[in-house]
Amino acid sequence: MGRLEGKVAIVTGGARGIGVATSRLFSAEGAKVIICGRDESAGRDVVGEIETAGGTASFMKMDVSREADWERVIADTLKLHGKLGVLVNNAGVTLGRDVEDTSLDEWNFVLGVNATGVFLGMKHAIAAMKGSGEWCSIVNRSSVDGQVGEAGLFAYCASKGAVTMMTKAAALDVRAKGYRIRVNSVHPACVRTSLTEKEAADLGVSVDEYVARLAASHPIGFIGEPMDIAYLDLYLASDESKWVTGAEFNVDGGWTAQ
Repeated sequence: MGRLEGKVAIVTGGARGIGVATSRLFSAEGAKVIICGRDESAGRDVVGEIETAGGTASFMKMDVSREADWERVIADTLKLHGKLGVLVNNAGVTLGRDVEDTSLDEWNFVLGVNATGVFLGMKHAIAAMKGSGEWCSIVNRSSVDGQVGEAGLFAYCASKGAVTMMTKAAALDVRAKGYRIRVNSVHPACVRTSLTEKEAADLGVSVDEYVARLAASHPIGFIGEPMDIAYLDLYLASDESKWVTGAEFNVDGGWTAQ
């Protein structure tokens, strides 16, 4: 307990899936958490859970692809808590299309959330963090599909590849300027969230059958749970990872070892 004591953390997409696990864990470890997302009802439910457990959390509605939303969220966070120490760029979308079938509108939507959203988050968080006097951390949610290709996920792979390289470039940029900021990326393979049920329904199979299919593609023999990723977010947000920057962290059940 207390691994994030005194830290203020923004978690985008913080009310669902991996994001809610990270939000809860950060709060349990002492952080004041700003949960950001589009679903105000879900966000406020998570805030209520955290407050009931004795933590401190707030919900701020935002679309990560809109710069004005980032400017507002960062400004409101500083007004509320006086500083920002951690940003987890977790919000993301997917699209099951190959290169020929991807429309320009679909491409722009996926890249807008997954890549532009991460760029804007880093840009505005760095501005808030650089003069804080304490070590700060940015954790960007990439994917194994930001390292290896996967058929039928063309725009998603492109967006997560962008996150991988933006992370490295930003990590070097901030240190070249002497800022006390670390930037790293986390790369999950298949994780069971509410999207898993939707994907199974889209394919016309049961969730159990779909999960079994996914598990077979991971050498470890099962797919991940949101907390498997949240624990790594915690390490990277904490001062325990003080010598870690510009790095890729796979939590993938052996997916990329094949």
